[in-house]
Amino acid sequence: MPPRDVAAPPSEAVRLIQQAQAERRHLLEPEAYRLLEAYDLPVPRHRFVREAGEAAAAAEAIGFPVALKVVSPEIIHKSEAGGVRLDLGEPAAVRAAFEEVRASARQARPDARLPGALVVEMARPGTEVIVGMTRDLQFGPTVMFGLGGIFVEAYRDVVFRIVPLADRDAQEMIREVKGLPLLTGFRGRPPGDLGAIARILLRVSRMAEELPEIAEVDLNPIAIYERGGLLLDARILLHLEETPT
Repeated sequence: MPPRDVAAPPSEAVRLIQQAQAERRHLLEPEAYRLLEAYDLPVPRHRFVREAGEAAAAAEAIGFPVALKVVSPEIIHKSEAGGVRLDLGEPAAVRAAFEEVRASARQARPDARLPGALVVEMARPGTEVIVGMTRDLQFGPTVMFGLGGIFVEAYRDVVFRIVPLADRDAQEMIREVKGLPLLTGFRGRPPGDLGAIARILLRVSRMAEELPEIAEVDLNPIAIYERGGLLLDARILLHLEETPT
């Protein structure tokens, strides 16, 4: 079989990865959002801020309620470090949350760099799914799909496909999960937009092909609505050179 032609990745994605690799770190969440936007993936309204007053102003610009997440290259799992506050409904709460997440982060990781925080719109509830990408030593990049949020931990209802994905692959992945009824209108729930899920899977597959520097992608949860979807949390890990000893 002749080798598959791979398109050039978006220049913004390349710039973000090169900058992070030069600093020997993974993508910060604001950078992950920008990279995902370069691949036409749906991310929430957000702003990176460096101090409490700026956070309050960003929240007013985005519209309440908002979430606030600490940003640090040393803290990947923000919730475990006390670095997330949700449903903030007014400026004073945002200012207080900014100081709280930084204090919690310092306590959890005293060595952590804390350049700022991410203010993000609180999205309306939807059916939560997960999309991920890892690179298998034998098969290369693989894309994963399943129910998201707490369901992925409780049931491990996920399926995998080797990159590159075709539209048929994406459709099959969606219909193979045992939780499919939750996406098609179970017990009066509104049906989810399966086409939106397929588009996300295909764009993550394309990203895996075009950007071999990416080691792992974790998009969880993704809220799926009757029309469209929204990526509510994003983690992108890079292949990094080890620091010489």
